[in-house]
Amino acid sequence: MQYYHTDTLINEAVKGAQAQGAEVQKFDLFRLEKYTGCVSCFGCKKEAHKGSCVLRDGLKPVLDAIREADGLIIGSPNYLSEMTASFRALYERLIFQNLTYNLETPCCNERQIPVLLIMTSNAPDTMYQYLVQDYQQTLSRFIGNTDVLISGNTLQLKDYSKTDWEWTMFNPEEKQRRHETVFPLECQKAFQKGAALI
Repeated sequence: MQYYHTDTLINEAVKGAQAQGAEVQKFDLFRLEKYTGCVSCFGCKKEAHKGSCVLRDGLKPVLDAIREADGLIIGSPNYLSEMTASFRALYERLIFQNLTYNLETPCCNERQIPVLLIMTSNAPDTMYQYLVQDYQQTLSRFIGNTDVLISGNTLQLKDYSKTDWEWTMFNPEEKQRRHETVFPLECQKAFQKGAALI
């Protein structure tokens, strides 16, 4: 369900961008061909490939599309107090290709674009603000001004009563109420933030 919530919010942000006339290309990191995070080969530091990841795998078309884009909407569920491994792989390669290790010009990305970062979590909205703020700061520095949307306390299952697990850490009825009352407002906010990217 976390993946579902993230995808729903991303889709709403996409609709907002499209309502402002944007053409959108969407990638699902879970459905790409095999890829890895950054392997620190330093190919992106060579003058011939400066600012461009040289690995040729499932992430290459995504990185190339971001390089040509006028904005970026990116999202991830939070699993075990961190963004997904798929998100981390993209994040590592997206950032590292622009990192120069030069004090005067630490970033070689000369074409900054606005970013919307979305995170969903089973935990309360405020629990991982520090994590999202760290990503926000780094994305703002190396990709472009980054806005965030956190959706917390989301459902993990459509119907908790159909399990034989003891869900004693939270109240399933309260989660369902939040999903019915707060999540639609977050969808509206995602739409507005997507529109604001344009």
